[in-house]
Amino acid sequence: MKVSVGISNRHVHLKKATADILFGNDYQFTKKNDINQPNQYATLETVTVKTPKNEFKNVRIILPFRDYDQVEISKSDAYYLGVNPPIRQSGDLNNSEIITIIGPKGQVTTQGCIIADRHIHILPKQAKMYELEGIDEVYVNIEGEKGAILKHVKIRISEDAYFELHIDTDDANSNLLKNGDIVEIIKK
Repeated sequence: MKVSVGISNRHVHLKKATADILFGNDYQFTKKNDINQPNQYATLETVTVKTPKNEFKNVRIILPFRDYDQVEISKSDAYYLGVNPPIRQSGDLNNSEIITIIGPKGQVTTQGCIIADRHIHILPKQAKMYELEGIDEVYVNIEGEKGAILKHVKIRISEDAYFELHIDTDDANSNLLKNGDIVEIIKK
């Protein structure tokens, strides 16, 4: 079965309380563009993420607000920042890296920096149709000049999903992939 690729660049998810510190109380964010996952969008506003070693400016914010602050980066970003974040599912922030998020009005230091695991978002009816119910992980076959098999690709079944493989920029660059490319899911 085939699935399209969505490449995730470094970005942050914020709690409302953190956004109030970074941008001022009840700041109204400006939508830059929708992303494929339903009801989620990137804002025009950005933040700086900083460690004692280095920083990235103009890091995109993804809304709506969440119950936690999370900074998602790639392993290449981690080397540059001098941190070693765990590879995790979104929201699993136990023992993740500490990072500072800086906005125009303030800053917050949080334990919430991760490298997001490779995963496929899928609706329950699609999971049933593709016989992926009860399956935690699959492989993904990538054709092309730098073809490869990605292992440890998690399945995320949700009523609020757009069928798409999410990988970070390191995986995309090493396999010459771009947003919208089509790859093949292989059951283990």
